[in-house]
Amino acid sequence: MRTENRLLSQIEIIDIAEDGKGVGKTDNLVVFVEKAIPGDVVDAELYRKKKNFGEARIIELIKASPYRTEAFCQHFGTCGGCKWQHMEYEAQLKFKQKSVIDALERIAGVDTSHASNILPSFETRYYRNKLEFTFSNKRWLTDKNMPEDGRQDMDALGFHIPLRFDKILNIETCYLQPDPSNEIRNQLRDFAMKEGILFYDLRQHEGSLRNLIVRTASTGEIMVIVVFAYPLEGETELVMSFLKERFPQITSLLYIINQKKNDTIFDQEVVTYWGKDYIREEMPALSGGKNLTFKIGPKSFYQTNSLQTYELYRIALDFAELQGNELVYDLYTGTGTIAAFAAGRARQVIGIEYVPEAIENARENSLINGIKNTVFYAGDMKDVLTPDFINHHGKPEVIITDPPRAGMHADVVKRLLEIEAGKIVYVSCNAATQARDIGLLKEKYEMKRIQPVDMFPHTQHVENVVLLTLKS
Repeated sequence: MRTENRLLSQIEIIDIAEDGKGVGKTDNLVVFVEKAIPGDVVDAELYRKKKNFGEARIIELIKASPYRTEAFCQHFGTCGGCKWQHMEYEAQLKFKQKSVIDALERIAGVDTSHASNILPSFETRYYRNKLEFTFSNKRWLTDKNMPEDGRQDMDALGFHIPLRFDKILNIETCYLQPDPSNEIRNQLRDFAMKEGILFYDLRQHEGSLRNLIVRTASTGEIMVIVVFAYPLEGETELVMSFLKERFPQITSLLYIINQKKNDTIFDQEVVTYWGKDYIREEMPALSGGKNLTFKIGPKSFYQTNSLQTYELYRIALDFAELQGNELVYDLYTGTGTIAAFAAGRARQVIGIEYVPEAIENARENSLINGIKNTVFYAGDMKDVLTPDFINHHGKPEVIITDPPRAGMHADVVKRLLEIEAGKIVYVSCNAATQARDIGLLKEKYEMKRIQPVDMFPHTQHVENVVLLTLKS
């Protein structure tokens, strides 16, 4: 429900919400204030009010929080990505830790006094190995990017404006992904505009260029995927040949024709224009020896912060305390990365994943690394993980689960309670859904260890690893 805008004076920001907004209180009303951080005192304009909370934007910063700092990106405040750039990194870590603890205590009702301090990210800029950009003929215009001659060039290649699916912010420099990501995006945009190639209309579903996906790896390999919608004759070749010639460092150059109403590519055919249809990522093996190599295809899930991924998996395996004779179930295995790490310390690892292409990659990754004690299955977790499946493969001593943000399906949680594995290591990118699931699992399990990990600096997102052990 919208309300007539009114001024709220001298609001002290006392906390920060999951979506990154500052939290204040006035007249028994909880107010979520955009771009405010704890310690700020602000005058704010209330633009939406519901029964017991409201939403507001800062009109004047009366007193700046000691946690405040200057944002380093020109797009901060308009782009919806790095919502915490105006907060010192140490403060970001403090509030991420707090969000994990609050969720576990409030939702799961568990003791968190033994939680470890959050592990900081090694890099706070250029840490992502994958970014997805959108072409649009509906550029988001602000006072900062309005053309000086008054003409409104409406083509854009960048990120969606929050809550405006059809508006795209044209990105000049993004500090999330290392070079040549910015160069590829900017030069492709300029080339397409020069050639008169139509950018996608997200409302009318017409136009040629739709999405750009750039993946980079620690090995130096680069994957670029161009998604077209309705290209005119010769436009696909024109665009792809430009990228091939201008950026010879690209090792995997692919394209997709997607004419669906949504941007997902998992059900689309991928065409290899140049190079391989995958890139390789490497990480040190936890048990020593040569590095593990992972093959990543265009549809593969892989953690987006490569350096922190190693730390995340190291913690998960440390929690599991494998002795070498355990049967391990790796749920939501993705491309089998955790399974590959666990295989060197277990009797057998069985991985399950929804995306068939990811399972193909997982099997290949085991072959590439000479791992012979992994088995992988594709399918919906609640349909695969059945009593017959468990009877056939055996009851696991350890379960490692790393579900998507929505957490585990209720049927999967129920199955875990039936299996009664000695240990469950739960890796999550959403403390709230993780806490929800733990609240159900605590019927038979107790939480022994908690380790938050920062994978996403300058955002409110945080990973968390929890060890659950079966009650005696």
